[in-house]
Amino acid sequence: MTEIPSTATGKDRGAAPDSGMRSILQWLKLPLAPQPVDELPSLRSHLIALRDVEGSAEQRALALDGLYRRSSTVIDSLLPALSIDLVLPVPRKERRIVRSVLDLLQMLADESSALFEKGMPPKNADPCRAPDLALWRSLDALARQLMISHLIASPPRAGVWQQLHQTYATAQHLQLHTARPQGVERSLQEVYHAAVLLGCAQPASLTPREVLFLASYFERFCRHVEAVPNGSLRAPGVFWIDPLRDLPAVASLRKPAQAEGQGSGFSSAAICLLLKAQIDQLGHGASPQELNLPDFAGTTAGRGVLQRLATRWGDAGRRRFHRRRQNHRTLLAAGIDGLWQLCRKSEGVNVDLSTWMITNESPEGYAVMHVSGKPGALTVGDVVTVRTAVDPNWQICLVRWAISENPEHLELGLQVLAPKAQPATLALPSGDGGTDLRRVLILPEIPKLRSRQALIVAAGVVPRDSRKLLLVIEGQNLIVREVNRTCVDEETGSVEILSIEPDQNPG
Repeated sequence: MTEIPSTATGKDRGAAPDSGMRSILQWLKLPLAPQPVDELPSLRSHLIALRDVEGSAEQRALALDGLYRRSSTVIDSLLPALSIDLVLPVPRKERRIVRSVLDLLQMLADESSALFEKGMPPKNADPCRAPDLALWRSLDALARQLMISHLIASPPRAGVWQQLHQTYATAQHLQLHTARPQGVERSLQEVYHAAVLLGCAQPASLTPREVLFLASYFERFCRHVEAVPNGSLRAPGVFWIDPLRDLPAVASLRKPAQAEGQGSGFSSAAICLLLKAQIDQLGHGASPQELNLPDFAGTTAGRGVLQRLATRWGDAGRRRFHRRRQNHRTLLAAGIDGLWQLCRKSEGVNVDLSTWMITNESPEGYAVMHVSGKPGALTVGDVVTVRTAVDPNWQICLVRWAISENPEHLELGLQVLAPKAQPATLALPSGDGGTDLRRVLILPEIPKLRSRQALIVAAGVVPRDSRKLLLVIEGQNLIVREVNRTCVDEETGSVEILSIEPDQNPG
């Protein structure tokens, strides 16, 4: 077993060292704690101590280099736990860990920026003192901070977007933005563009796994971003950035630049074309590996998020309907099983109901805020049902976005799919020669919105090559319907929405 020096014993692992630079450098040689989360207090305390301890510029740079590398390893180890089975609102324990990670990343960004501001190092200095590396690490820490905020559906802390823009502007001014510092795989420009693109993807509308997926996607394909002159900013798929404001890039058709020559613009047109080509190739059987895509692109949720992104960026115009502020309450239930029971019996079923406040609404849907009751395991892409005081029907909705600033706060954006639904059972052949029964919901035709009936099923239930489906509908009489699946209207990590029509040649 490794002998641990007295400056890093278990009882004071989280305490700031008091014996100067040597203690920090010695601690960095120790093995990582068995649990990555246990490293966080020590990393933060050593970064705080680094600001005040005496030491040469070379020692300070070496210590910061070691703390950055160790922090990156710890954060990479924690990310899977923040993206798997995470429900909203995020529990206190997980949120506390996330806040600790965000604090650490902010400190790394600030300390790396301070190292850069010390000026050019001597020619024979250690590579960890290089100005382009210091700027790169500051930018990378800010980009990671934004991405982790997206993971938990929380607004980024104040000042992060502005610091990201200004750090990149400094790199541009010094013509370091295209540099790829020694030991890293991406340039400062690629780090910045990937972070900006993720912010343009409406991360509140993504699940944690989808956030990580798009973060990886943009790392690979952000080079397709095309700069546009300020005079061409008002166009579909064009976004603009104001480096003086603490905001992500904004679609130019929704909010044009405030002043001529202020900020910079870029077009997503090339990425949209690439997305559509990749979606088409995946649909024709290509594997994600053949297209240099993350493995998640081969899943239902992965294909769905690529399709939504291509559609959204191809037409990032204004909303079709105005939203009206409201303050009345509604009941909400989540999940296909709960909706199936409510649509079948309406009352007296064992389904968790929670109370929400409708804060605004439009013909397309609602924004709601949780008031009381257990909301259940909610995530973006889930199907839910709501019933207001003015409508006795249970409306069927899809969760389009979610924001959660703390464990007691949760807001959802709901798209109304139908004013009501018919519960049914889908009969599918199982592998053992039997029949697999699945609860599904049939949505009615809606003039000018949906010309055919639609079927809501759990994600991954219906094989992609299945065209004929058998539905069993229980009412006063038992009805068996054979239908054809015509297309997939929507794919999320939770559900699929399929267009269906009667089978003209039932078997």
